[in-house]
Amino acid sequence: MSKKLLITEKPSVAMEFAKALKINTTRKNGYLESDEWIITWCVGHLVTMSYPEKYDENMKKWRLDTLPFIPKEWKYEIIPQVENQFNIVKDLMQREDVSEIYNAGDSGREGEYIQRLVFMMAHPNPNAEMKRVWIDSQTEEEILKGIKEAKPLSEYDSLSDSAYLRAKEDYLIGINFSRLLSIIFGRRVAKQISEERVSISIGRVMTCVLGMVVSREREIRDFKKTKFYKISGDFGEENSFKAEWKSQEGSEYFESPELYNETGFKKEENAKKFIEKLNGKEAIIEELKKSKQKENPPLLFNLAEVQNECTKRFKIKPDETLEIIQELYEKKLVTYPRTDARVLSTAIAKVITKNLNGIAKGFKNDEVQAILKKMSEEKYSTNLIKTKYVNDSKITDHYAIIPTGQGYENYDKLSDLKKNVYILIVKRFLSIFYPPAEYNKLALTIKIENERFFANEKVCTKRGYLDVLKGENDDKEDDVKISSDLKKGQKIKVNQIETKEAETSPPTRYNSGSMILAMENAGKLIEDEELREQIKGAGIGTSATRAEIMKKLERIGYIAINPKTQIITPTVKGEAIYDVVAASMPDMLNPDLTASWEKGLDMVAKKEIEPEIFMDKLEKYIKNKIGKLVIPM
Repeated sequence: MSKKLLITEKPSVAMEFAKALKINTTRKNGYLESDEWIITWCVGHLVTMSYPEKYDENMKKWRLDTLPFIPKEWKYEIIPQVENQFNIVKDLMQREDVSEIYNAGDSGREGEYIQRLVFMMAHPNPNAEMKRVWIDSQTEEEILKGIKEAKPLSEYDSLSDSAYLRAKEDYLIGINFSRLLSIIFGRRVAKQISEERVSISIGRVMTCVLGMVVSREREIRDFKKTKFYKISGDFGEENSFKAEWKSQEGSEYFESPELYNETGFKKEENAKKFIEKLNGKEAIIEELKKSKQKENPPLLFNLAEVQNECTKRFKIKPDETLEIIQELYEKKLVTYPRTDARVLSTAIAKVITKNLNGIAKGFKNDEVQAILKKMSEEKYSTNLIKTKYVNDSKITDHYAIIPTGQGYENYDKLSDLKKNVYILIVKRFLSIFYPPAEYNKLALTIKIENERFFANEKVCTKRGYLDVLKGENDDKEDDVKISSDLKKGQKIKVNQIETKEAETSPPTRYNSGSMILAMENAGKLIEDEELREQIKGAGIGTSATRAEIMKKLERIGYIAINPKTQIITPTVKGEAIYDVVAASMPDMLNPDLTASWEKGLDMVAKKEIEPEIFMDKLEKYIKNKIGKLVIPM
């Protein structure tokens, strides 16, 4: 009797697949087996790329004459610590009674790569039909659907191509440029930071992130606070309010060299002279605009957004957030965590009441139940189609992170932190079913001769979704309290005009959460408009790798992350490495190069370019960089 072999990412996932399939399996060494199914697992990476010395013994020593190192045929090897599990998987894949092999690895580029390496090295039964299971959560329903709708493995070949290229790119840039810069500049850096020797570690994404951290730190260090003097007026009688002066066309001081900016003077004496000129003059309400504003709930969480939010709220690092959400995913509580999307697919939106009903029936949390109760009592619509929260074009591999409405048998065993992260995801999800927050806005322009003062007031009249998110996105109302009786053309009492000292502020340091967002939105940092548009949505790194990159930078001593505040600063060593890269290959520090490489990988995955085109470009880039640095010597 033929059997179906299913290969998961880890043992715990294999158990969930076995439960979902409701099969009586016999636990054997490294796999489960029943009459119809065999279920086995990887344990992370089983196969890795070989080090250069496996190609040539001479590559053990770091010498310029061995660079560039670009293999014509790539070598891979089994990782010794997991060789036993690899052999188990290989033997199962080669069994003649196996007619179908299901790749049920992690549903992302890295998961595809892990399993494809195993398939490549294991040489599975050529008669077996190869399929790919792609799931968005580990609920029983989703697992069964993933197996039933499994597509031929070949349909994911372009994703596999992209994964192989990403690994080759990181390998080639890391090995060639780390060796190159260590040979040329290692002694100089060691002397500079008083160490015996220094190996300079370069990475496609890692070095760019280091560049962002050091650049920001030097901006702050070089920043000179500048004082300037703003003009403020106090107007009205019983309910007086403040209005701020701004120089506009028609003002005596419009574009005057005495101004620091349009809101203030460089010198206090000039500000006081200005006030003297206005004292005793008549004030009239020139403009009075009333409007209503609606503010919709924010988009759903993707990994970067929830990592940033957890850093702000719980002061935890992005890699810890990912570990927590990965556990929530494996315990069936949330959908797939490594996603860049902040919206849902149309298909999921059509059945979203399943998630809502699951939360209502299974989640024993008073705050969440109160939110759901109000939804029911107020009859809020659960139809998300044609809202900004559903957009198939903005989804690549997975939709946003949302609660499944299942897995509550595992909830009580979670730590308080993990429970809080889960509740954060639940509340963001529920908020999108609530109405927008509503505000009354009032904009006032007061004219004294040719000078104008401006006041704005924003009052929340209906909290809407803010009742769910509480203070998360709750705009602070302007503390102006302008009388509603005022009218355009009305004279208004001037109580006082005074000068206020102000000063410029330096840019803020990144924290571990804001850095994740900065990496995701790297396109905004690129000055070239055409390139910025071209790489839109690519960013630096991927949702699956960004936290690990920061962790590595900290581990090798290039950055420090304050454990209490999560503020990131460069180390002395990190700045020294930055200076070396800036002097030798500065584009490695800039987001435009890194993001454009990421865009290229995305184009391979989408079959927009052939893998060979990407690889040719990469090889030329490496040869060109090494040539420029080595030949002059």
